[in-house]
Amino acid sequence: MALAAGAAGIVPTLAHANNIIVLNSGEATLSLIDEATHQVVGTVPTGKEPHHLMATPDNSSLIVANSVSNNLMLVDPKTGKTQRWLENIEDPYQLGFSPDRKWFVTTGLRLDRIDIYGYDGHNFTLARRLPLAVMPSHMAFTNDSKTVFITLQVSGELAAIDLPTQTVKWKMKVGKVPAGLWMTPGDKYLLVGMTGADYVAVVDWRNQKVVKTIVTGNGAHNFRSLDDGRHVAVSNRVASTISIIDEDTLTNTGDITGLLPGPDDMELSADKRYLWVTFRFAKHVGVIDLTTHKLVQTILVGRSPHGIYFFDRAPVTAPNGA
Repeated sequence: MALAAGAAGIVPTLAHANNIIVLNSGEATLSLIDEATHQVVGTVPTGKEPHHLMATPDNSSLIVANSVSNNLMLVDPKTGKTQRWLENIEDPYQLGFSPDRKWFVTTGLRLDRIDIYGYDGHNFTLARRLPLAVMPSHMAFTNDSKTVFITLQVSGELAAIDLPTQTVKWKMKVGKVPAGLWMTPGDKYLLVGMTGADYVAVVDWRNQKVVKTIVTGNGAHNFRSLDDGRHVAVSNRVASTISIIDEDTLTNTGDITGLLPGPDDMELSADKRYLWVTFRFAKHVGVIDLTTHKLVQTILVGRSPHGIYFFDRAPVTAPNGA
């Protein structure tokens, strides 16, 4: 698959320095942004509706989940060059590896199910397709890799799935349109972004109880750690703000305002100074200076930008964006 010309007719070079990769869900493409210059240097065709992406545990491949094309596209995480395709992966909306790297899970948002695969470092072997209504979307794992939690957007529930047996352990109501999930240190609480409301629900998942709500902004949606051991950012997609939550006190320490419409997925620069965010409703990616909490740059990409990935970040097994 050949790379298309980038912004201003620039043709990308695959031997170029690290690129930032952004998925354009509305255009079936990914944009390559030069990390040094912040310029778009190329565009790569993907399957239909690429929403989320994440690196394999060894960081050798970046997995792009094409939900409508029913496949996964594996690309070079540094350059965006296509490596291989995996077909018959039905409706992969969100995706994630368990911390022990033995399980790979995809959520089928339109098919009302999750698919659980065994993973051996290269191959994905389907273990079970598990019906899970309605509209399963985001996920989070326990550190022991025994449980994956899934939000069900239409039914307003949180489901706990036992990975060894691939069965539903329980479901509980959490609120209107639950979306992004975040596990606090020590697996103490599960944070749930309530996209149909203006808060994050704090769930004592061992006792299946919402113990607190943290007001953030309308459309609380997705999370990104600030890698300081204490704070996590949550994007408020309707309010067009980003809130910073203290994981120890479970409070909102402040909001980042002055953003473009629809902040969604986020990524942190290697020096932890800049938070990058995709604006789903504005065809742009933004760069936020975390020392001032100001939006300092916007970069035009494709329609409905969603997932975002930095090669120079340490590989993780938790889903990168939702």
